[in-house]
Amino acid sequence: MKHLLDFEKPYIDLQQKLEGLRDHPEETNLGMDIDQEIRQLEDKIAAKKKELYANLTAWQRVQLARHPKRPYSLDYIERTFNSFSELHGDRLFQDDHAIVAGFAKLGEQRVMVVGTQKGRDTKENIKRNFGCAHPEGYRKALRLMGMANRFGLPIIALIDTAGAYPGVAAEERHIAKAIAINLREMALFKVPMIAVVIGEGGSGGALGIGVSDRTLILENAYYSVISPEGCAAILWKDRAAAPQAAEALKITARDLLELELVDEVVPEPFGGAHNDFEVMADTLREVLITNLEALQKIDPETRLKQRYAKYRRFGKFIEG
Repeated sequence: MKHLLDFEKPYIDLQQKLEGLRDHPEETNLGMDIDQEIRQLEDKIAAKKKELYANLTAWQRVQLARHPKRPYSLDYIERTFNSFSELHGDRLFQDDHAIVAGFAKLGEQRVMVVGTQKGRDTKENIKRNFGCAHPEGYRKALRLMGMANRFGLPIIALIDTAGAYPGVAAEERHIAKAIAINLREMALFKVPMIAVVIGEGGSGGALGIGVSDRTLILENAYYSVISPEGCAAILWKDRAAAPQAAEALKITARDLLELELVDEVVPEPFGGAHNDFEVMADTLREVLITNLEALQKIDPETRLKQRYAKYRRFGKFIEG
């Protein structure tokens, strides 16, 4: 049971027993109806999983959002989009592999897709900087989004990052300024813009490509100004309080929809997106096409005003 999450362990014994029956039926007791035993175990596991995934805590959803087998941006670009042609470089410093971007087709519509990309193994994670972009990554994203705006192509952003890279090199090359400029410019693009949080939506690193007309979030993704561990370290002086922080931050898809910080929750296959890449990619394609068609019916000036009003509403609250 590779990559089993802590909260999934209640059914690990049943799963291992089931796999043993399937792999070595000759080792079971004589006279036992193997097929019946397998069906009973499958039913028990299904019931356990249904109960478990129907009552996930905020911290458990964070764990699913970080699952090492979860689909990343390139997985969706390969399956949800067609004819992807990647573009590189910020024309100032270098190419940042934590940001992938290029022309693609969504159904019959040509679009510009921009996404944060993590790695599957140590070598790729070093190349992708664990999905944490440097300033040149945000400048590359802005350059290509600006190109899409000039060509009249809708922009689709796929967000999956713990945050922008916080190291000295990023500070030396003005990471805060790069993100701030992106926020300003994205607010002014006249083409339809859709952002999708597909995994982690961490801090300004996520918002740096996330200003949009419609913000979607996958069912087990999260979107937050700070990670649960970071919040716990500040407020509780102990990173072990991350589960408590996750609840307090209201960072799950349902919480964000209720707070009107996202526009739609995209359902995932049972147990999480990593259980069926193809179904998840097909679902995302349908949702993106539906939202894009709706946005294209709105004239650009009205869409800009609505985008501005959307972000102006954030943060308003009433004390009882």
